[in-house]
Amino acid sequence: MTGFLVRRLLITVMLIWLVTTVVFMFVRLLPGDPAMAILGASESFQPTEAQLTTVRQRLGLDRTLPEQYASYLGGLVRGELGESLTSGRSVALDLRLRLGRTLQLMVPALLLSSLLGIAFGVLAARARGRLLDPVLSVVGLIGFSVPVFVIGNVMVLILAIQLEWLPSSGFVEFTQDPLRSLRYMVMPTIALALAPLAVTMRMTRTTVVEELGLDYVRTARAKGLRERVLTYRHVLKNAMLPILAVIGLQVGAAFSGSVIVEYVFNWPGVGRLLLQAIDSRDYPVIQGTVLLLSTLFILVNLVTDLSYAYMNPRLRRR
Repeated sequence: MTGFLVRRLLITVMLIWLVTTVVFMFVRLLPGDPAMAILGASESFQPTEAQLTTVRQRLGLDRTLPEQYASYLGGLVRGELGESLTSGRSVALDLRLRLGRTLQLMVPALLLSSLLGIAFGVLAARARGRLLDPVLSVVGLIGFSVPVFVIGNVMVLILAIQLEWLPSSGFVEFTQDPLRSLRYMVMPTIALALAPLAVTMRMTRTTVVEELGLDYVRTARAKGLRERVLTYRHVLKNAMLPILAVIGLQVGAAFSGSVIVEYVFNWPGVGRLLLQAIDSRDYPVIQGTVLLLSTLFILVNLVTDLSYAYMNPRLRRR
């Protein structure tokens, strides 16, 4: 187990460094000049070369790529992500605030998708060969195949515009008005949870069906063990390893899905910040946001691998 842990930690460090380097290089391949965006260049206004040079020197964009990269890595070591080219605010402070708002959607969405996905998967496995199984499979297929922006817009059309049950978009701090904040959270949370729910449900059904066909299940039934006790105390416990791995992967999918959900519902999280930064060619914000999301995804996979190894006796003995 110790050797496995050391190897995974080393791989995690290398992946974070690789992501940092790739993000730094690709951001600078984006078309457009950030100095032009900062100065508000348009068809009616074109800044002079002297103005562009002054802005580039102030932001360090006049230095060579190796110098910019060394400065960027040095800032990361000190916990500094630079300042936004457009707002002048600290990128680290902006990300800290926006990350909390993104997690405000992601945490309940992942809890909802995991609990309901496992419950529906077990229900579909136990109902195999009956009408309920294909019905749940169709529901899962819809959640898996329909894009999140389509689901979000349909929810807005029905729940917000036609029925007027919920606000169509926006954000309210939970500390200011908890009830109103929860009403704004309902639709984006559900939209973000549907795809992970479908994947978790399909994996749960598959693994539980496989477990139900094993010899120990038939022996337990022959001894008179109740079906509910057999399913939840023995079968589901043995089927949890692949389900746990899938749930860990859904965290990364939820981060990517949150970018679209935040745009559709005008939610001021990390995803919306990233889209705004790309539109304005704000290098520090793009780098910081992509690095944050990638690092979180890598760390979640590390935790998933370690949990999998801990629950798997064969890996634990290595």
